[in-house]
Amino acid sequence: MSLGDDGYGDSGSRGGDGGAYGGTGQTRTRLPEQAGGSGVYGGARRGRPSSSRSLVTVVGVVVLLIAAIAFANRGGGDDSTDAASSGDKAKSTATAPSGEQPVGIKTGGIPSGFAHSEQGAESAAANYAMVLVSADILKPARRTEIVSQVFDADKASELASNLDQVYNKSFLDKVGLDANGDAPKGTTYVSRTMPVGTRATEYSDTAATVEVWCTGVFGMTGENSANPVTSDWFTLTLGLRWTDGDWKVGSFSQKEGPAPVNGDNRVSTSDEISKAVEEYGGFTYAR
Repeated sequence: MSLGDDGYGDSGSRGGDGGAYGGTGQTRTRLPEQAGGSGVYGGARRGRPSSSRSLVTVVGVVVLLIAAIAFANRGGGDDSTDAASSGDKAKSTATAPSGEQPVGIKTGGIPSGFAHSEQGAESAAANYAMVLVSADILKPARRTEIVSQVFDADKASELASNLDQVYNKSFLDKVGLDANGDAPKGTTYVSRTMPVGTRATEYSDTAATVEVWCTGVFGMTGENSANPVTSDWFTLTLGLRWTDGDWKVGSFSQKEGPAPVNGDNRVSTSDEISKAVEEYGGFTYAR
């Protein structure tokens, strides 16, 4: 499923090009031969002095490891150590976790009440990206709830109308859903987005522009599905406004990538994908 480059979607479903997957690519590690193997001295019984030296060596290594762990985990420290630690934190990349809590509440299953800060705006964008490219957005009734919560009130009516036009009956038919956005019995429509990182390109107390780099899985489960579940990489750009004590979406657009080279993962069965979607819940994202 795609929101489209103009932010309102397109008539196709998200997903890859349908190419073949690679092999399993399993790698095995060869372990050393055990004592008593085929070597000339493999079966020889070692004397007691050698065993004693080995025991002393092992004990010495264990003591050193314990000391190293204790040193690494000890609390406190002098000013110079604290300063060095602060310097390391200052060098963190833009997508490194901040350690701050993103939000403490959810409204209608969607995180809300984001901090009035740049990090709060990034957190809001990440969580809104997850909702805007989801299976729920294809359900007319649920879409109305999402629009009222996520969008700026001044833009909600306009954006809702555009989304209704994009996710119309023709689109739903194409991806295999009925008029209510429901999948046929025995199948599951999957559209789950996972933000990988965020970047605020503009920020003020009243507005922010945030890019959200995402990956996701999209498609219909079922052994005979014409639209099998596949993965995708894309970037959403959200224009946010601070209104009514929270960050809300005033505009959004989408572009492809950045996308890595596909791995050699074994392709899961349709049943495995359906079970994963049911058993694994989503996250509330921080910046």
